Amino acid sequence: MIPAEHPGGHPSPPASPRRPPLLRVALLFYGLLLAAALVWMALGGPPPGFADVGAAQRGLSPASDLAAGLLAGALVIGLSHEFTRRSQRGQRLARALAALLGRLSWSECVGLALLSGVSEEAFFRGALQPQVGLWAASALFALCHFAPQRDLWPWTLFSLAAGLLLGALFEATGNLLAPVAAHALINAVNLRLLSVRYAAPD
Repeated sequence: MIPAEHPGGHPSPPASPRRPPLLRVALLFYGLLLAAALVWMALGGPPPGFADVGAAQRGLSPASDLAAGLLAGALVIGLSHEFTRRSQRGQRLARALAALLGRLSWSECVGLALLSGVSEEAFFRGALQPQVGLWAASALFALCHFAPQRDLWPWTLFSLAAGLLLGALFEATGNLLAPVAAHALINAVNLRLLSVRYAAPD
């Protein structure tokens, strides 16, 4: 096949390979995870979305639960930003994650954040934590964020700390609103910061 040429007669550069449709893959994966969580919660344990029967009877406190989640999320974003800014390990982690994810638009960051925030919290906090407890659920959450690449190991430790915080929010509020809000905010902001500051241009 003869390469196309520019008007001046020079071959045009080869087209860069298209990135896989990340949101489509994420929608499939997180949809399956959410379905598994809903089935698990329906088969036994507390009412879906609540820590126990008493919490379900009390219901939501939307303003305070949402505020607690957003405040916790902002705290984690600030701490992770300082870790990245002040340490070489944090910078290596940021570059490795950015290389793994590629450059993301704001809409992709928000979409991925909502998908992961809702489905992971439904599974790890809503379905798993009432059965195995805070520490075991957080440890499993961290293991699911393990990657063999050395520069990504701090991500596993970060996930353990985040899992404990999100699990504590779930137990303190009695429902998933606060941990979902915190998780989605953390992922949306940090994904966008990684993309803007560390990802290679398309």
